[in-house]
Amino acid sequence: MIPNILSIAGSDPSGGAGIQADIKAISANGGYAMAAITALTAQNTQGVQAVELIAPDLVVAQIASLRDDIAIHAVKIGMLGSAAITDTVTAALAGLDAPIVLDPVMVAKSGDRLLAAEAVAALRDRLLPRATVITPNLPEAADLLGQPPATDLAGMEAQGRALLALGPQAVLMKGGHLGGPDSPDLLIAADGVRRFDGPRHATRNTHGTGCSLSSALACLLGRGLPLPQAVAGAKLWLSGAIAASGALRVGQGHGPVHHFHAVNEGGQGASPPA
Repeated sequence: MIPNILSIAGSDPSGGAGIQADIKAISANGGYAMAAITALTAQNTQGVQAVELIAPDLVVAQIASLRDDIAIHAVKIGMLGSAAITDTVTAALAGLDAPIVLDPVMVAKSGDRLLAAEAVAALRDRLLPRATVITPNLPEAADLLGQPPATDLAGMEAQGRALLALGPQAVLMKGGHLGGPDSPDLLIAADGVRRFDGPRHATRNTHGTGCSLSSALACLLGRGLPLPQAVAGAKLWLSGAIAASGALRVGQGHGPVHHFHAVNEGGQGASPPA
């Protein structure tokens, strides 16, 4: 069965991040992508020029319309923008029996803020406890906790455990900001800590990596994979998408990853490791 995966996020007209990246990532990993848009943006590979949030009533109407008609097998949540939208989304998902992957989008790759500072508390206190897994990078984890970003694996684990205590079932701490030849991630849950290693690719094409990883993870969970295997499969797929990104010529800043690298190379999308 092809799972139906709902992305709740903002739009990126350049196609590298947000809803557009989510749809590509879900499709590349074997899911049917659906979208509830929370914000319209004017952005490209060099930055965000304008943001207009969607009215909360319209956000909830999008989600309600889908729930009334279509079975939803997993949800990915990205940019929410405001406390009002965060509360709306939390309420709109009440009672849904499906994995929820929360990517706490706060700041764009360019440094532009995408979540109002006053909305962080709503995200932390009301939506985090509903999540199956949250996928913060180091600056996002620090923002949620009101602490400086972690600078090593021990700090990553400590902050991941602190986030786990806020209520999600699991925390995937992404270590891309650590630097060095590798890009380690830590999956922290009640049953312990698992480390996922991957190579660091020398490229500027990293626009939308967080969106793409969380969407791939939601899709693999929607396909029925256990969380550790879904994390491994999503990370392997994203690493390939980053490695193949040189085939694209998109923009003059941080370019996108190549979401359909496996298909274009003759494959059938991601095959998660056993």
